[in-house]
Amino acid sequence: MLTSVILIIIAAILVGVYVSWRAGRLDRLHARVEAARAALDAALVRRSSISVELAASGLLDPATSLLIAGAAHDARAAGEPHERAESDLTRALRAALAQPGFRADLAARTGGDEALAELEGAAHQVFLARKFYNDAVAATRAARRRWLVRLLRLAGGAPLPEFFEIDESLVASGTAGRGADMPHLTAGDPPSAQAG
Repeated sequence: MLTSVILIIIAAILVGVYVSWRAGRLDRLHARVEAARAALDAALVRRSSISVELAASGLLDPATSLLIAGAAHDARAAGEPHERAESDLTRALRAALAQPGFRADLAARTGGDEALAELEGAAHQVFLARKFYNDAVAATRAARRRWLVRLLRLAGGAPLPEFFEIDESLVASGTAGRGADMPHLTAGDPPSAQAG
């Protein structure tokens, strides 16, 4: 009789420790999602700021400047969620960069290479921040699907985090060579020269 009471108490303590650990882990995952989202938002703001600076620099023709400035303004002014506005900015930047002779013309101007390198860095930060955020969301959603978490409502009233999906590549789809999988702009030779 005493042995069974001791076993029940030990089992209850072990279950309590496990539930407490699971709840703490879920709380840490939610904090990770929030931190990753803040980093993603900062990267998106930086990219739009650099886009506005590039548009206002006088390095671009008026139509391209207006296109990029308008898309950057819309991305900054958009409410939550703002995936569409951010994708529109990416498409505007990609359209500008895909113009024939754009890179050569910009490189010939003072500060053009630096402006493109800064934009490339900002676009790469968006790529990384979005990846980290979506990884955190996936881990949190997987943890919240566990039967014990659902049964005991360990997530409390925390909303289920959503993925952030945008068009982020500044390289046209189907393009081969360096930068086809990530938003590289200025590094290396044009894709056609690398193919050989």
